[in-house]
Parts: sequence; C-alpha cells; structure tokens
Amino acid sequence: MRVLGIDPGLRNMGWGVVDVQGSRITHVANGICHGLGDNLAERLLALYQGLSAVMIAHAPDRAAVEQTFVNKDAVGTLKLGQARGIALLVVAQAGIEVGEYAPNAVKKAVVGVGHAAKAQIDHMVRLQLPGVALAGPDAADALAIAICHAHHLQSAGHLDKALAKAAARVAS
Repeated sequence: MRVLGIDPGLRNMGWGVVDVQGSRITHVANGICHGLGDNLAERLLALYQGLSAVMIAHAPDRAAVEQTFVNKDAVGTLKLGQARGIALLVVAQAGIEVGEYAPNAVKKAVVGVGHAAKAQIDHMVRLQLPGVALAGPDAADALAIAICHAHHLQSAGHLDKALAKAAARVAS
C-alpha cells in the first residue's frame, strides 16, 4: 500500500509518500508544492498542478490531509482552507478516499504528544524513516501525516480481521 500525506499551505504545500508492507513503513518521496503567483487564483492553480504531478508520479493508493485549525486570523484560516480544498480535490479526482487528521492527532501518533514542536516532528520522522532527506518542515509534516494514516489503516485492518474471525465463529 502506498500512502500520500499532505500538509496544506497556500505558499508551501508539503507532501510525503510512504510504502506500507505489514508493519514496515518505508520512505518513497517527499517535497513541497509552491503556491507561486501574484494573486490567490494563480497560487491555487500552481498548487493544483504541483500536487496533480505528485499523484501521477507516485500513484498512491491512500491519502491523508491535515485538518485546518482555526486561529485568531480568520482571513488566514480561510485562505488555508482554500489550499486544503485543492488537496482534497486532487486526491478525490484520483478516486482515492481521504483520511483527515487534526494536527494534534498527527503529533500524538508520530511523536507521542499532541503539542509537539516542529523540531520534534522532524526528529521522529527521521527516526521512523532512516536515511530520509527532507525537503523542509512542510515535507516533514506531510510525512508525519502519511505515517499517522498508515498506522490508522493498519489498526483498522487488524480490527476488520478480528471482526471477520468473530463473525465466522458465531456463524459456525
């Protein structure tokens, strides 16, 4: 299974791809799509094109996007939401179901605490993906999102198997 994690941002949209085989998670690629342009529409188009190219190049089976947290700057939150919309659109166009995680849930899954600093996320991503060369903090966050989603999918798979086994016992 190949998982794409996306850290939405209007100027820098981080992305990270990992492969999952059983309990083993390995790094495939990571990078940053840049929202270039003089106005919002141009930046959103650049993000769309960049993330679409990532989808084509790496063909993920699953994807996850970090949820937007509301801060004091309502205009900034709205703009971030538009970048997040681009991420959701690109993934949905590929026919992939999207997992969505709150920033604190991602931090807790990867670092162990929900209020981890960027440096802690970077460190734990490097620890879990030995030898990874990170394109920047946004890419590290995206890989953390991919790792979080991979753990979630692994847990869901174990639960599904256990439920199927229990249902088979009841039926016989």
